[in-house]
Amino acid sequence: MISFHRIRSAILSAKPTQDHLLSAPLTDELKQSIIRSEIFAPLLEDIRAESARARKEPIPALLFSEFHLFVKQGTRAEYQKPYYDRRGRLLALALECWLFSEEESLKTLEDLIWMICEEHSWALPAHLPWSYENLIESRIPMAQMVDLYAAETAHAMAETLYLLKDRLNPWVVHRVKEELERRVFGPVFSSAYTFRWEWRTSNWASVCAGAVGMAALLLIDDRERLAGMIGRLAGAMACFLEGFEADGCCKEGISYWEYGFGYYVYFAEMLWEYTGGELDLLQEDKIAAIARFPAIVSLTSPQSVSFSDCMEKPILTTGLHSRLYDRIQAPLPMITRAARFHEDATYRFAQTVRNLLWTNSTHFHRPNAEGTYVFTEAGWVVDKRMLGGILFAFATKGGHNNEPHNHNDLGHFLLHAGGETLLVDLGLGAYTRDYFGDKRYEHVHTSSEGHSVPVINGCVQGAGESYRGIVREADIRGQTMVVQLDLTEAYPEAAELNSFYRTFQWAYDLAGGEAELKMADAFVFQGSTNQLAETFISLTEPLIEKGCVMWEGDQGKVEMYYEADLLTAKHEVLRNDAHPVRTRVIHRLGLHTSKASEQAEFLFRFRCTAKPG
Repeated sequence: MISFHRIRSAILSAKPTQDHLLSAPLTDELKQSIIRSEIFAPLLEDIRAESARARKEPIPALLFSEFHLFVKQGTRAEYQKPYYDRRGRLLALALECWLFSEEESLKTLEDLIWMICEEHSWALPAHLPWSYENLIESRIPMAQMVDLYAAETAHAMAETLYLLKDRLNPWVVHRVKEELERRVFGPVFSSAYTFRWEWRTSNWASVCAGAVGMAALLLIDDRERLAGMIGRLAGAMACFLEGFEADGCCKEGISYWEYGFGYYVYFAEMLWEYTGGELDLLQEDKIAAIARFPAIVSLTSPQSVSFSDCMEKPILTTGLHSRLYDRIQAPLPMITRAARFHEDATYRFAQTVRNLLWTNSTHFHRPNAEGTYVFTEAGWVVDKRMLGGILFAFATKGGHNNEPHNHNDLGHFLLHAGGETLLVDLGLGAYTRDYFGDKRYEHVHTSSEGHSVPVINGCVQGAGESYRGIVREADIRGQTMVVQLDLTEAYPEAAELNSFYRTFQWAYDLAGGEAELKMADAFVFQGSTNQLAETFISLTEPLIEKGCVMWEGDQGKVEMYYEADLLTAKHEVLRNDAHPVRTRVIHRLGLHTSKASEQAEFLFRFRCTAKPG
């Protein structure tokens, strides 16, 4: 990481051009090019509609009764809905005022900014002390708690001032600067207290440091003070990079890559612009490897390999990917369009503004990356091939069960057939207090029962770093990719296992335009008679016949052949009704036996095809 000596020297000698801090001069020509762009037409339509709503409807209240629900019952959505509504209005009104010079929206925006400045805390209840006793013992007041959203709010307010310059009432501008000093800059930089995100290795480090750092670059005139601020935040960014191994795999999943690494890049690019290219954080070790991750896990747009707390269909940040390609030639994931306004339910200011400024539509519709990709340290394997212009893919993972945003999913796999993921990873569940507490692995999304791995002698996988899946082999044998996982340590002692190996053989039939997966689960038990339930997870209802199960989607089809004389099929329908955004029907297929011998092997063959048309 860059030393403080270099940071201070670069900032003190910098001659920043204020119009270039967002990597593009904010000219009328730029605004007109955005307004005329066909790729942004749906987004701009949404922005104008949201601004019109903000002008007509009162600003939603942030009530104590809803604030307290997280402490009282562990739910987040009730308070976060009006909180995010305010941030969405801020984003829409600021962009409409900047792009279209709407004076009526400017008045509404000033009232909204004033109301946000009145909020008791910019942090979410889930990130504040979880009890009154913890609140009293806390070393920092709630109003000065800098979490992800307090940091993002600080950046959004600072960038609103930057975009609109002297058009906002000076009283409003002064209030914003006062609040940023009181709520963010003072607590982070004028205290010996360190926030947890300053030494974490997850997305928290980069998002908080990046958002606070950009706010400082936009607002702080004192160069010596600014140098000290950036120097401190550089330490948090170094911690963030330590969360990645040399292979660049984001164990938190692609959604958190977009979030965490996104803020790293947004901050890095503003610092690069401020210092005239003297400080370039995109040249750090690991950056090229980390930047390759989305292209590797990208499937047929908008689908991706969705391990961990991730969305199966993540919102790809077109500005971020365009910028990484243009700056460091990072390979592109499959991008087909620019995101619409409400697709990001938290309305991140940095993301939308940089989509407008950085997106290069010539990067859309690039062919999907093909090949075999092994993340050695993380234990992920991904293999993708285009057959007749249609994508087929297989992915599996080892690792351990105490990773960031961990799921107990060692040995889990997914199949993408004919452009559609049919054996899936469910991704993230509903974010509640229990989801991040002691009951985390009671949720189907996080438990091994919600993944395509077996239940052994009534035991699911254990939670903790000691529960591991070790990739013993990941190699190409002729036209076949072979992956062997040692899952013996993934289960507790009560499973009565001496060993459990899962071996995959993944091959393509180029002439036939289809793919095949052979999976062998080999067990050595401690007892002579054992219970086993092989589990397979899909969002598509399986059609079950003796010895064969078929998952048929809109684009692809997977047929699984199993040993019907050894295993009995059972289909369960689950729901995730607790999820505030994505209620889905989940199909869990179990293949059961209560007579597995001391040494047992079960074979499965999956035929993956594309549907005609």
